[in-house]
Amino acid sequence: MTFELRAIGHVESALTDRDGAPKQADEGAPDAWLVLDPALADACADLAAGDELVVITWLHEADRSVLVVRPRSDPARPPTGVFSTRSPARPNPLGLHTVRVLAVEGTRIHVDALEAVDGTPVVDLKPTLTSRR
Repeated sequence: MTFELRAIGHVESALTDRDGAPKQADEGAPDAWLVLDPALADACADLAAGDELVVITWLHEADRSVLVVRPRSDPARPPTGVFSTRSPARPNPLGLHTVRVLAVEGTRIHVDALEAVDGTPVVDLKPTLTSRR
């Protein structure tokens, strides 16, 4: 079975090098912008500063053939199946990022600490369960 996903936008970030990006948002990730397709303006209508979102991205630079990694690229850790890790290298490299909305300007959404590199495709946005209205 195959599925077709389409990007709804992309990330604008100061992070331009995957190797230099933090592995998790709490490791010093900068604020970033989610730049969505202008046709999605109605979908953004109820987003506001302070909202907490899960941003789903397509980790377009990831190696989809990797099945086993050493967590956090630490050679002292044992090889581990990717489904037990947060590694971006995996058969379907979807990124999950919990962020807080800082501002909304039409289809441009300013968010706090996001570890995705500049140009990363955004696949979807969902409110966290704790922030549902």
